[in-house]
Amino acid sequence: MISINEFMTSNPFTLRANDSLEDARQLMTEKHIRHIPITDDKQHLLGLVTQRDILEATNPNVPQQDDVQLSDIMIKDVSVIHESDSVRRAAIFLQSHKYGCLPVLSEGALVGIITDSDYIDIAINLLEQFEMAEETPDFNEDMMDDVEMPLTEEDL
Repeated sequence: MISINEFMTSNPFTLRANDSLEDARQLMTEKHIRHIPITDDKQHLLGLVTQRDILEATNPNVPQQDDVQLSDIMIKDVSVIHESDSVRRAAIFLQSHKYGCLPVLSEGALVGIITDSDYIDIAINLLEQFEMAEETPDFNEDMMDDVEMPLTEEDL
């Protein structure tokens, strides 16, 4: 079994519930991320803010929205996975629920996040390994063509 901790993003960028909508928008833009776990001081997961949440909460007529706190827009009932769970289990869960990420917990604290983008990286890695295996010559046939073996009594 391949566990989540081998492929997750460790120590993901987080914000606090009292941070603003603008803080989340800025962090997503600067770090090129689409999901922000919302934690307390002890890294306990309180919620999740996604790029979609930001877009839905944004009022195009108001340039600065510092008064909107993340606690007002975050997803509070967040599905999570444990760091020792399998990559396959997480993939099936993400696919069946149409989620873009799963926060990863250990002993109740956030330790990472695995996203649909991580699975693209996994797929690329597996495809590269598969292609390399296809290109590996068959040493029993290809490499032995040039080797002259001494004749034995059975060959005569």
